[in-house]
Amino acid sequence: MSRAATIKDVARRAGVGVATVSRVLSGSGPVSPATRDRVLAAARELEYRPSALGRSLKTQRTGTLGLVVPDVTDPFCAELAAGVLDCARTFGENVLLDAAHDDPGREAEIVDRLVEQRVDGIIAVPAGEEAAWRAAVRAGVPVVFADRAPAGLPEVPTVLADDAAGVRAAVEYLAGLGHRRIGFLGTTAADTGVREETFRATLAERGLAVREELLVRARPHRDSAFAAAAGLLQSRPDMTAVLAATHLLGEAAVLVARELDLRIPADLSIAMVDDVPWAELCDPPLTAVARPGRRIGYQACEVLLRDPARRDRSRPVVLAAELVIRGSCGPPAGLPGGAARPARTR
Repeated sequence: MSRAATIKDVARRAGVGVATVSRVLSGSGPVSPATRDRVLAAARELEYRPSALGRSLKTQRTGTLGLVVPDVTDPFCAELAAGVLDCARTFGENVLLDAAHDDPGREAEIVDRLVEQRVDGIIAVPAGEEAAWRAAVRAGVPVVFADRAPAGLPEVPTVLADDAAGVRAAVEYLAGLGHRRIGFLGTTAADTGVREETFRATLAERGLAVREELLVRARPHRDSAFAAAAGLLQSRPDMTAVLAATHLLGEAAVLVARELDLRIPADLSIAMVDDVPWAELCDPPLTAVARPGRRIGYQACEVLLRDPARRDRSRPVVLAAELVIRGSCGPPAGLPGGAARPARTR
């Protein structure tokens, strides 16, 4: 196997010095057009590729970002990752992607490895523990949180969806249809806490009782989600609507309703947070709070790569969430209809 061409080979072929080749390839100094053309032609002929290691030693940058998400197969995480990749490409950065599966120990191992690899920064949907991220910040690695953030790290920039506004719109819509006994499928994960808080507050604002027996929490796993949905729907036949705090819980609610022969929305209205692709394919299509995963990823990457002096750490970037009304919600049985809050329909 022939060895790779070096910068000295290019200089020899072009008949110039190594410093001249360096100036041409980096665009960092005055070189005559004829010399530049000769150097570039020599580099093409020799198929010369600059050393990434050498470049990183000189610039103190590796051209690589770390991205940590809970699950690479999750539709929302996939959209967020796509946004990060789009932005990173415009800055000429590569992205190392890994999944922590909401496991703080696994997340800490990933963060340690990324710090050791001297990435230029890390974008993360964190598991909720602060220690690993404090260590990364102390090591001088820029960090930006996306979609959620540990409460004890206000100094780390964050890009979020307006979950509170989205949940409020969904609850007001259901109440406007005439629902008075609305269930809530939540999770034990810290990041969905604002959704449950908003659910409770919006019911109270509408003069509706917050019924603890209609609030169920599941672990963020498929089996637990299904068990929580089954327990709620089987034990509360007088419940007329349910809001699921995640698309996983929304999927569980739909599957359990079908197993129990509940008609959607005639017997039970269902809405959920996160407008994932399958929501539109349900029969009937599912009403959902659309959160801009791709935009969250793009802006988190933009914040990370922006001049540090321009980063505003005083408050998170909050992007709008939107209620998308479809056929899975209707008035409760016995009511001819209800006054619905205006929202986009598709």
